[in-house]
This record gives sequence, structure tokens and C-alpha cells, in this order.
Amino acid sequence: MTDIKGFCDPRFVAVRDALAALLDKDDVGASAAVYLDGEPVADVWGGYADANRSRSWERDTLTGVNSTTKNMVALCALMLADRGELDLSAPVAAYWPEFAAAGKENVLVRHVLSHTAGLPDLPGPTEVEDLYAWETVTAGLAAQAPVWEPGTAAGYHALTFGYLVGEIVRRVTGRPLGAFFAEEVAGPLGADFHIGLSADHDHRVAPLIPPPGLTEEYAAAAPAGPDGTRREETGLTIRVEDANSVAWRRAQIPAVNGFGNARSVALVQSVLANRGSAGGVRLLSPEGCEPAWQEVFRGDDRVLGTPMSWTVGFGRFGNTFGWGGWGGSLVVSDPAARMTVAYAMNRMIDREDGQEDNRGMEIVMAAYDGLS
Repeated sequence: MTDIKGFCDPRFVAVRDALAALLDKDDVGASAAVYLDGEPVADVWGGYADANRSRSWERDTLTGVNSTTKNMVALCALMLADRGELDLSAPVAAYWPEFAAAGKENVLVRHVLSHTAGLPDLPGPTEVEDLYAWETVTAGLAAQAPVWEPGTAAGYHALTFGYLVGEIVRRVTGRPLGAFFAEEVAGPLGADFHIGLSADHDHRVAPLIPPPGLTEEYAAAAPAGPDGTRREETGLTIRVEDANSVAWRRAQIPAVNGFGNARSVALVQSVLANRGSAGGVRLLSPEGCEPAWQEVFRGDDRVLGTPMSWTVGFGRFGNTFGWGGWGGSLVVSDPAARMTVAYAMNRMIDREDGQEDNRGMEIVMAAYDGLS
């Protein structure tokens, strides 16, 4: 059995065992974490940070978590709403006047956060490099007409989510979303999570490893949802090679280019599961957390092609909420249990090719064993 480092409260030893089993099977390197009442009860890691298995996955190893980053973006918006600086029921154009163009004057902030704004596709970018031009992308979104009447349908905004919410945050605070997150969330919590990664952290990165039998040319139009169903078709191809590039690390693509590990993901999201605070640090009021699990839309998602329940910023699954990333990372929060569970890895699994990827859910179910 793979040697697992870190710690587990005795009640949560099943999490350590589940991670060891994954590393003995499909994973190369990975981490898992559980926070209960805003405090860590499991923080474990093991395996290797590279495909050659020459560099150990350490406590401070970081990896790209792709769309799991959306959970962080949503938290930033909820914090501003809780402070009274952002009205979730206000038109986006109240903060971003140019956005009212092309019939979007009635698109609300909550529409953007719940994937019901009718803007699932990027307006123009055809190369990954185009994603790095923030002002060009957001200006294109401001000029674009919605695909459906906002609020009447949902369609996963795989890449546009980060630009839309990020520009709202920038208009309200004067700061890029990555900077707001670093200063208002990661800094106070001491969370080692980054939206846009600076060069001084490069040596800690565990690059993503393509699914077995595939190369770094393995690509997707956009990261898949946690159920592995079809991805948004934007005409833009994102390869593993792109997600591992230095340019990708430095950019602001808030929907998909966060870097962290299970500990940092679980710590940040435990704020919402624990009614606004974690580790003695309060980021928002108990009431300010509630939109994270209150359903805004239920029905067939036009992009994912599957029934979905969307809240203000998160997917809702029964009594839990959260979201996962292309390749396998995942975070799930249970507000009734005040528990958050996260999993981050470097080996990707291609679910669209018929391969099952239950790794994150195996960690989640192991965590629930600790509550019984």
C-alpha cells in the first residue's frame, strides 16, 4: 500500500485508506482533506508530483484543479453580497454598464452565478492565448446577445463564468478577482490556493498528467462537470499541455486556472459549510452563506445535457453543494453536517471515453463514514 503522509482524526481513517487505495490503483499523486466545523479532521497526501515518479507529492505540492476553481469565484461574489457591496438581484449592468448591450439589461447577477445568463460560449477566442486578454474577452461578452432568455434555462458557463463574475468583482472592488481572492480570502485564512500563480510557486507545481494511454495533446473544449457529461462547445480547444504551461499559470482565467491542493480547497470552502468562518476567521455572516445551497434553477442543463440543480455559484446535489474540475478534482460541502471534503490529484481520467472516475466521490463517502 502506498505510504500516506499527513494526519487523520481516528474517526476519519477511512479517508486515508481510500486515498491509499486510489494511489495503489489509478492515481500518481493526490491529496484529500476533510474539514468539520471549520477545522481539519483529515489532511492526507501521497504518491508523486510527476509522471516519471521521481518527485514526491509533498505537503505543499500544488496542482491545477480546473473548474473546481469556480467554487472560489462564487465565494468572492457571496462575500461582496454579504457586505452589501453587491446585490445578487440587481442587473449586472448596474455594476458593468456596457453589459446592458444586445438585450442584456435584465440579466441579473444571480443569473450569471447560476449559469442561467444565456452566455455559455466565448465570443471570438479560438486559441488558448486569446483567453489571456481579459479586457478583450470581457468586452466581447458585454457585446454578446444571450442565447436564451436569462433566467428561463441553464447551460453550464464553463469558461465564461469566471470572466463574467470576475468582471463584476473588478467593477465593484477595483481589483482583479485573483487579487481580491488572495487579499480577502486566502490571506486571512492562510489558504495555499491561487487564481493565477506567480513564478515563485512554480517549483511546487505537480503538472497534470493525461489519462492513461493519452499524451499532453489530450484536449477538451472546456472542463467537464462533476457527472462527466458533455462539455461546452466553444470552438476553443484546451489541451493538458496548455493547462500545464507557464502562460496559463500567470493568466487570470478564474473559471478554470486555480492552483491548490485538497487542504486549501477544503479550508476555503469550509467557510460556507461552517456558516461563514473557518479556523477562527470569519469571512461572511451565517445568512450570507445560504445562497450557496439555495436552489435557483432545476431542470435540464443545455450544455451538460443532464438534469442539474444550480444555486448561486454552485451545483447542488441532494443536501450538498460544490463542483469539480476537468480530470477529477472535487469539493463537496454539507451545511447540515458543517463538513467539507476535497480531493486534488495530477492524474486525469477521461470520463467522456467511457472511463469511470469515482475517485473524488470515494473520498467523500469515506468522509461520511467518519460521521456515522
